[in-house]
Amino acid sequence: MSPLAQLVAEELAQPVDPRVRTMAETLAAKYPGASRAVLFYGSCLRESQLDGLMLDFYLIVSDYRAAYGDNWLAWVNRLVPPNVFPFEHDGMMAKYAVLSEADFHRLNGPETRNVSVWARFAQPSRLVWSADADAQAKAIDAVSRAAPTLLAAAGSIDGEAPLDWWRRAFALTYSVELRAERKSRSNSVVDADPTRYEQFSAPAIAAIPPNAVGSSWARRRIEGKLLSIARLAKAAFTYSGGIDYLAWKINRHAGTQIEIKPWQRKWPLLAAFVLVPKLLAKGAVR
Repeated sequence: MSPLAQLVAEELAQPVDPRVRTMAETLAAKYPGASRAVLFYGSCLRESQLDGLMLDFYLIVSDYRAAYGDNWLAWVNRLVPPNVFPFEHDGMMAKYAVLSEADFHRLNGPETRNVSVWARFAQPSRLVWSADADAQAKAIDAVSRAAPTLLAAAGSIDGEAPLDWWRRAFALTYSVELRAERKSRSNSVVDADPTRYEQFSAPAIAAIPPNAVGSSWARRRIEGKLLSIARLAKAAFTYSGGIDYLAWKINRHAGTQIEIKPWQRKWPLLAAFVLVPKLLAKGAVR
């Protein structure tokens, strides 16, 4: 195991609130025979009080047909990954994204310009459930690809301190997706645990392929915004209460006071296309 993979394995194995582990086990049981791993990630990792928060999980499955059967959800998950669903257990709320093992591996690596997965898993996460040792090893391998991909995509600047490289890389990824968070959020990701990023710096940099070069972020921004809109449109059909969650998240991060009207709940796709341009104009999302 490489030094970076060893660090990733140790981080993924760190303990979590027992309720998070129970929730992950319950989530995996919803997809019997398909579930391979459940990862816990996001801002809730840094919270000791989870009540009232929306937890974030990634459910890794063997493949989409095994997860959904011949349902149309398998097709859209493959076409515009991931599918995202709400989940509740013992009074705790969460959302979970579904990816196949193959897509999770691919989307953590440099073969995709889509930042969504590797930008998230270059940050801390926890492997809170796995089907077996093989599933655990594949999850570690996939997550180990994320940090080198992030740093390589940003490209190095002569004389730049490692922490500044991380900050600049996250700032670039935040500029690609539609985001309600303030511009300083990308810096706070690193500043919340600078020791962790210092520890990961040398192994992650050493794992960058010798011929890796930063690519056009202008192109990534165009593709990323369009992909965000496509996912938003898809969520209108796959995510029950998605329009209310969207409003809650924007209000929480941007300080807005969006109130969803009855017609917007009835026609969430139309509501999304009405709301997004207004929010962009106000700077509530970027």
